[in-house]
Amino acid sequence: MGQKEQGNQRTRITRVDLYHVRIPLDRPFYPSWIPGYPATDNRFDLIRITTQGGIEGYSAAPAIASERQGLGNLIAPYLLGHDATDIDLMLQRLREVSYLGVRANWIEPAFWDIKGKLANKPVYELLGGRREPVELYASTGEIKDADSRIFEARARFAEGFKTIKIRVHAFDVQTDIDHVRAVVDAVGDKMTIGVDANQAWRVTIINDAPLWDLDRAKYFADACAEMKIAWLEEPLPMDDYDALCAITRYSRIPVTGGEIHTNGKAELKMMVEKKCYDIFQPDAIMTGGIAHALEVAAHCKRFGLKFTPHTWTNGIGFAVNLQVLLASGFNGIKPLEYPINPPSWTVQKRDGILKKPFLHENGILTPSFAPGLGFDIDNDKLKRYGTHFFSMNKRKLMFYTIRDKGLLTALRLNSNKKKYGVDAKVKRIINQ
Repeated sequence: MGQKEQGNQRTRITRVDLYHVRIPLDRPFYPSWIPGYPATDNRFDLIRITTQGGIEGYSAAPAIASERQGLGNLIAPYLLGHDATDIDLMLQRLREVSYLGVRANWIEPAFWDIKGKLANKPVYELLGGRREPVELYASTGEIKDADSRIFEARARFAEGFKTIKIRVHAFDVQTDIDHVRAVVDAVGDKMTIGVDANQAWRVTIINDAPLWDLDRAKYFADACAEMKIAWLEEPLPMDDYDALCAITRYSRIPVTGGEIHTNGKAELKMMVEKKCYDIFQPDAIMTGGIAHALEVAAHCKRFGLKFTPHTWTNGIGFAVNLQVLLASGFNGIKPLEYPINPPSWTVQKRDGILKKPFLHENGILTPSFAPGLGFDIDNDKLKRYGTHFFSMNKRKLMFYTIRDKGLLTALRLNSNKKKYGVDAKVKRIINQ
């Protein structure tokens, strides 16, 4: 057996595991983007991909409940037996899953994790990036009264952050402006301030939420410009492309967005060409994976726009998007988002199943040389907080197929897969 073939055998996927993780918060967290919703834990679904060589790759996506209980039976047959380091093939597999209404590109970073570990390099280095300090901004997550906002901003400044982002979500625009002004008056001479209106994806599952139009966005943007706010995030619905272009042209401060476009790189690249935002901030967990996020970053460069990833998910999501930033060539253009909202959403709760949390020093994070995505799972904490709800290897897949399709059909499917070389066929399609 040749060296290349041995390598391919080592990187073939032999097992897929899924966990539902719930890390309890010390106090309820009320995310501004879901008004009235009390998050009592940091909840997400974790995937572990294991190769024949014993290399494990991880990724995770936020969860509301147990909505992914059936995911394993859908994706595992698409992945088992294939080369985990063939990113194009893995993306094609995940795209095929999406045809059935399940968007699973949040899994893609796990393959990069494997690829980096195999090369003993961080993913950002594999992708042409280099290790360099990353300035962070303190990204708050709740709507608070003016006094609480001031206390929060001063606390983050004392911890070393030079930039903070606050949320506005009042029905009355003047209330939003007054709250921003209170923070500016308190710390504006010491800190850079960004504002997030959370209008891109309006959620009213619990409480009603304000719905901005272009006139309100312009009025608020003018007020922010007068207060020297650094950027205005998500001032309008994410698919109102013409209005987004209009507010971006009009605003005297940068307009940012693009974090959760589930149509992925195609939609985002179209929005780049239309210049819907000054700064695009796709989240690799939400919008298509690491490879797609970097395609959007490259498109931003071509059209003279800026790029920085969104990171508000969990510690693994933060790790993934840190790799994206370092590989994108945009580090230093704008601080990287650092989700922190104590006493509920703390670093320890955000990064709760990682052996080493992503700690900052005076608002600066120095990336590690750790291979892959740059983190290790604490298996004791995973057992404590996680429910292992799915596991499949090739043997289990065969029994599953026999139960689902019958013995003769299962044998025929296995024979056809070997006969027609599915991996090679998919590669030919991709390369056409």
